[in-house]
Amino acid sequence: MALNRRQKWRAEKVQAERIARANKASEKAESEANSDGEEQKGRVVTRYGQRQLVESSNGELFQCTSRRNIDLSVAGDEVIFQPTDNDNGIVTALLPRKSELKRQEKLIAANVDQLWLVVAAEPKYQLDLIDRYLVVAENANLPIAIIVNKIELLDDLKDLHKDFLVYQNLGYELHFISVKDRLYLDDLKQQLADKTHIFLGQSGVGKSSLINELIPDLNIRVNEISEKSKLGKHTTTNTCIYKIASGGDLIDSPGIREFQLDNLSTKDILNG
Repeated sequence: MALNRRQKWRAEKVQAERIARANKASEKAESEANSDGEEQKGRVVTRYGQRQLVESSNGELFQCTSRRNIDLSVAGDEVIFQPTDNDNGIVTALLPRKSELKRQEKLIAANVDQLWLVVAAEPKYQLDLIDRYLVVAENANLPIAIIVNKIELLDDLKDLHKDFLVYQNLGYELHFISVKDRLYLDDLKQQLADKTHIFLGQSGVGKSSLINELIPDLNIRVNEISEKSKLGKHTTTNTCIYKIASGGDLIDSPGIREFQLDNLSTKDILNG
């Protein structure tokens, strides 16, 4: 539906105000970047508007703006930043990304080491849907492994293993687990250490339960990020990095957990 003149004027006004706020933040960043702390390396924990929360190498969190010539960051980006005062800072450089996860050309996260597709014995997995996720990962040049949850619901795992043998033969890593009964979680946790991960999958497969098992203090971490970023309740809708208790990091948000598959072109399917 075409916009009328008043709607168009209002949309242009809102856009102009956003640009003005961004320019003001950039000017402030330029003026503060030459004061206080020395530049150091950090990682973007979450981004909100023109600001980002950056974690230093020793685990401190800084609320940062960016110099005007710096591209927008996302969770997982590695940056060079300069602390200023009161846990604030200025991002002075965005380091090259090792990997990117996009949806409909929108960048969701950066520097992801491993994707995990979580499916479940019940509701029963769909092999064609699994194939589509694998194609998405291959097109993004990101390694992906498969977690089959809720195996406690099956009396016999023979058919389950038979269904997934094709993926094992193709070289995909497989983990058959039960979060509810805490079965075979230790092997999975060992694979998560020292890397940055994203869990994908449809609703109802137990992703949230698995994440809570891996990050028992998730609520504490969410509150810490909320306090530092002043996002309040919106923290739970932002893409954020959380530390896995047994080692490794998880990039997560409801949008990522419910990551929907885009329509795949013939070229995408052939590439995958």
